[in-house]
Amino acid sequence: MKRSATWLVVFAMVCVFLCSCGETDPSRKPTYPVKGEVYVDGQPAAELAVRCTDVKGLDKENPTISSAFTDEEGKFEISTYEAADGVPAGEYILTFMWGQWNRVSGSYGGPDKLGDRYSNPETSEHRITVKEGEPTDLGRIELTTK
Repeated sequence: MKRSATWLVVFAMVCVFLCSCGETDPSRKPTYPVKGEVYVDGQPAAELAVRCTDVKGLDKENPTISSAFTDEEGKFEISTYEAADGVPAGEYILTFMWGQWNRVSGSYGGPDKLGDRYSNPETSEHRITVKEGEPTDLGRIELTTK
């Protein structure tokens, strides 16, 4: 009798797990791919932080932060909930900060190699619109250190 009770518990746990696999978080907004590449002074910029700031401000009910880091070729794919999943539909201001990784602490920061010219959403001239159901390719974004 004890053995069949154990199997019943295991079966119930498997059923609960399988039923919960298809559920999605109702607060999770649909996202759409956004990619591009960043060049600084004509060269690909590796490990540069790209961030999207909603022009309407932070959603108080379901806030999201969408960002990416460029790879060695200056390419990026923006993430919101998981790697390269994209950005919710809307209008955004792009900001850029080119710091460096502290390998010991795992943190990113330090002085901005771009002189903080592109890191403020209030002064950034880089804007994008992400449309429902459409991927967004930003192409090459040119920045300068001077």
